[in-house]
Amino acid sequence: MNTDIENLFKDKVIGHPAGLFVLFFTEMWERFSFYGMRILLVYFLTAPLIGDNPGLDWSSENALSLIGTYASLLYLTPIIGGWIADKITGYRIAVVIGCIIMTLGHASMALETTFTFYLGLALLIIGTGFFKPNITSIISEMYKGKEAKKDGAYTIFYMGVNAGAFFGMLLCGYLGETYGWSWGFGLAGIFMMLGMLQFWLAGSLFGSIGAKPSKVHQVELPQNINEESPAEHEEAEVDEKLNPFTLFDKVLIVLSSIGGLLYLFNDPIEKIGDINILPFEVGSLSGTNVVVLVALLLFLILLVIRIIRYIPIVRDRIIAVSIFGVFTVFFFAFFEQSLGSMALFAGDFTDRTLEGNAGTIFSVVDTLLTTIPLIIITWVLWLLAKKTFSRIGLSNIILAIAFLGLWVLVIYRLYVKLSADVTEVEASWFAILNSFFIITLAPLFSKWWESKYNPSAAMKYGIGLILLGLGFAILSYGASEIPSGAKTASVSMIFLVLAYLLHTMGELCISPVGLSYLSKLVPARMIGFMFGVWYLAIAVGQKAAGKMGGMIDKISEEYSLGTFFLIFTLIPIGVGILSILLNPLLKKLMHNVR
Repeated sequence: MNTDIENLFKDKVIGHPAGLFVLFFTEMWERFSFYGMRILLVYFLTAPLIGDNPGLDWSSENALSLIGTYASLLYLTPIIGGWIADKITGYRIAVVIGCIIMTLGHASMALETTFTFYLGLALLIIGTGFFKPNITSIISEMYKGKEAKKDGAYTIFYMGVNAGAFFGMLLCGYLGETYGWSWGFGLAGIFMMLGMLQFWLAGSLFGSIGAKPSKVHQVELPQNINEESPAEHEEAEVDEKLNPFTLFDKVLIVLSSIGGLLYLFNDPIEKIGDINILPFEVGSLSGTNVVVLVALLLFLILLVIRIIRYIPIVRDRIIAVSIFGVFTVFFFAFFEQSLGSMALFAGDFTDRTLEGNAGTIFSVVDTLLTTIPLIIITWVLWLLAKKTFSRIGLSNIILAIAFLGLWVLVIYRLYVKLSADVTEVEASWFAILNSFFIITLAPLFSKWWESKYNPSAAMKYGIGLILLGLGFAILSYGASEIPSGAKTASVSMIFLVLAYLLHTMGELCISPVGLSYLSKLVPARMIGFMFGVWYLAIAVGQKAAGKMGGMIDKISEEYSLGTFFLIFTLIPIGVGILSILLNPLLKKLMHNVR
């Protein structure tokens, strides 16, 4: 047993090593800054040039085209960042590098010029590439030999993700909308810097964990070859050894990657800057469409020739994973409207002014939503400090300063809200509902998955997609009275609240499932490649979300806003029904993996 792991487990907080909570708070501040900045993006880009809080005055199509490319790249750079950490820096140094780069990115965006805005986005993409894959790798390394406690560790860590997203969108959104965009972007950078400092100063707590590049890349496969006979297991292992990446495979990877990146960059450049880096046509197809179709074809060829080299049982399981990957693209293409078309709906078409009893009720709910989670997390900070102050006192002090700042901002915001005669709800406030519903509903869904009524993977995907579509059905109904071409409206906020509730329930059916089944179904030799494919599927979904969300103005002018959301209702429900219908086939392809 690794001595450093044993030492970590000597100082426990809520049954887990104190180091887990250092990572918890590091992730919390990173998510605070990430979501706090991202919720402001669409509002900053589409705000008029002249006004109380001027922005860049872009069209919705241009803004969401850029946001889609940005979100896609966030899922591609971690592939490179993970490789650099494995081979060169080690996980902990990679996390620190990522934090520093992201802090510079937020600071750059706070300057509010066009150049510093683009520079900030680029730095955030690069920084996320270093941070995202490596902080979870530290957790994995911490729990080697203690796998039974790992599920609980990731559950706690996931709470840090949602706590950071919650407070980031709440406070950065409030400052950005109320006092100016640079206040929101700047606040994100400040907490990112504090998160980096508390992690860096706690380095001695981890010993050699995450400090050195791995000599051998290890991948966890908790249920890789499930219920197979020894002969099948041996055959699969031999098959993996006989299936290395050929030169042709590598050429296909390079060409499809170049094509995909050209499309990702050309789409916003062509729309925003009127510069086409692919200025050719093939028949009726533009250069952009030709490149993306060729890249997709090359990637499919790569996937097929990789799959057919495996024995039937392994091949079937990879086909099942690939089908789930397609469903994942559809899910994220629609779910990520929360920071796109749904954010625009909240800003321009939702009645966010509350008076009398309605305002009082909202103020009470808002106060409880804000303070109760903060009290709980502050209590965790106190427990961590009691266990580790003698060893990492300065890290604890930095963390305490961050929390003091958080409390001051929360109390100030509540004071201003409670002192006002009329309650004005920020448009960015609605985005916090996703994190709130995840925190409150996750235990219920976890119990469902552990019960005898636990649905199969295909059923979970189907249920999740149908719930997603029903959320948009509520928005479609709420927007049904808005006439074609309307620029503003005053739809009740209850429609957005219910939509976020259904979308979060859909997310809880799908998000925890994908990577879990991938690790169970894919052979060790191919798992690195398939993890890359999985994140590529999410990246494609993110770009599709921006592309489709950008059609909100065009469709609402030609038809209506209700029609726009009706489209977003029918497609996820249709794909969800397809997933349920494919359940018998997918169960057969999975060969008893549950």
